[in-house]
Amino acid sequence: MERGKLVILGAGESGTGAALLAKRHGFDVFVSDLSPIKQKFKERLLAANVLFEEGQHTEANILDADEIVKSPGIPLKAPIVKKIVASNIPLIDEIEFAARFTKAKMICITGSNGKTTTTLLTFHILKKAGYNVGLAGNVGKSLAMHILEDEAQQLERDYFVLELSSFQLDGLFNFKADIAVLLNITPDHLDRYDYQLTNYAASKFRISQNQSASDVFIYCQDDPILNDELKSRNIPAQAFSFSIERPVPQGAFIRNNEIQLIINQTNQTIMSIHELALQGKHNMYNSMAAGIVARLTDVRKEIIRESLADFQNVEHRLEFVAKVHGVEFINDSKATNVNSTWYALDSMQNKVVLILGGVDKGNDYSSLVELAKEKVKAIICLGVDNKKIISVFSGLVPAIVETTSAKEAVLASCRYAKKGDTVLLSPACASFDLFDNYEDRGHQYKAAVRAL
Repeated sequence: MERGKLVILGAGESGTGAALLAKRHGFDVFVSDLSPIKQKFKERLLAANVLFEEGQHTEANILDADEIVKSPGIPLKAPIVKKIVASNIPLIDEIEFAARFTKAKMICITGSNGKTTTTLLTFHILKKAGYNVGLAGNVGKSLAMHILEDEAQQLERDYFVLELSSFQLDGLFNFKADIAVLLNITPDHLDRYDYQLTNYAASKFRISQNQSASDVFIYCQDDPILNDELKSRNIPAQAFSFSIERPVPQGAFIRNNEIQLIINQTNQTIMSIHELALQGKHNMYNSMAAGIVARLTDVRKEIIRESLADFQNVEHRLEFVAKVHGVEFINDSKATNVNSTWYALDSMQNKVVLILGGVDKGNDYSSLVELAKEKVKAIICLGVDNKKIISVFSGLVPAIVETTSAKEAVLASCRYAKKGDTVLLSPACASFDLFDNYEDRGHQYKAAVRAL
C-alpha cells in the first residue's frame, strides 16, 4: 500500500528506525544525512532497499516530501530545516511517527535532570511486575525500532516507558502521553532556545499536550521554575506531585525518612529512604516519581519496594569507577548542565577534585560557588574554552588546571587528590568539543582511571 513520501533527516538510531518502520508500512522513503552514516545503520537501510544519501542534503529530494521526520539533534536553525518550514511540509519527531503504529500505553518522562535514571527505574519496576514493557526514546533503542521488531514477532506491548528530551518534545504534535512525568526545569540547552528560559520551559511542558481528564500528569512540588510555569497552564490530566519538603494531597512525599505514597486517598508507607539503591536527594525525587507511576499502573507495594532497593544505576551517572591509592574516582559524564553537577557535588561526602568543562550551553555557574568553596580542592578543566570557568572559580578554589584529554585530566587530578578524597568527573557541559558524546567522554575517563 502506497502511503506517500516520507523523508527522514538523520540516519542514526531514531532515523534508521523510522525509515525501516515506514518502509514496512508502505511509505516511499528517502533518508538524508549531512554526515557520514554509521556502517551498522547503512547495512540495515541497504537490506531494506531504503534510498539514502550521506554527506549532503539534496533539496529537490527533500522538499517534495509529504511529511518529514527530523532527528532531534538537528536544530531548527539548520538551513534545510528553515526551507522545510517555509515550504509548510509537516516536520515531526520519530516518536510522533512511530507511536501511530502501536496501541501500547505511553509513560513519558522528561526533566532537565534525572530523566534517564527515572525512566530506567520505572522500566525496571514494571518489568519486575510482569508487564510486557518497552524502553525507548532518548535511551536504548528508538521507539520505531522497537515497534518494527515487535511487529515481526507479533508482539503487543502493555506499556512503553519513554525518556523524552526537549528536542524530541519539540517534534510532537498529535502524540499523547497517557502518563506524563515532569521532574524539574533548570536552565539547559538555552543555546537552542534563544537563551530564553521560558522557551525551554514551554518545550518541557509539551509533555502534557493533548492530555485529557483520563490521563495523568506527575510533577515535582519542590521545583520553583516548574511550579511557577504551572500557574499559567491549564492541564486537564489528573495531577500527582512528589516532594521531600512537605506532604502532598496526591502522590509521594517523605515522612520520618520513609517514602509515603498517596493514591486515590489510600496512604501507603513504601520503604525507608536508607533502603533505596540510589542514594542522594536527587534520587529520592527519581524514586518517588517512579513509585507513583508504578502504583498508578497497579504494581504491588512489595514489588515497588523490592525494585527500588535492587536497581542498578545507569552508566555515566554518579558511577563508581575505581579506588586508587585511597582516592575514589566517580564518572558523572552524563552531567551536561550545571544543575546536574550541583546534585553530584551536593551528594559528595569527601573533599573533591572536580573535572569540569566542555561546550558551554549558556551556563550560569553561580549556583556551584558555595559548594565549590566548601568541598572542591581543585578544578581540572576538560575543554577547549575554559575562560568562563576560570573567571568564576579563580580565588574560590585552591587550584585550577586546564587539560584537553581525559587521560591528561585524570593524571592532573592525581596531583591534587589525596587518600580519602574523590575525583569527580561532572562536567556541567556538553562534550562535543573533545569527544563524540558524553558516553565517549565517560568511557575515555574510565579507561584513563583504570590505566593508573
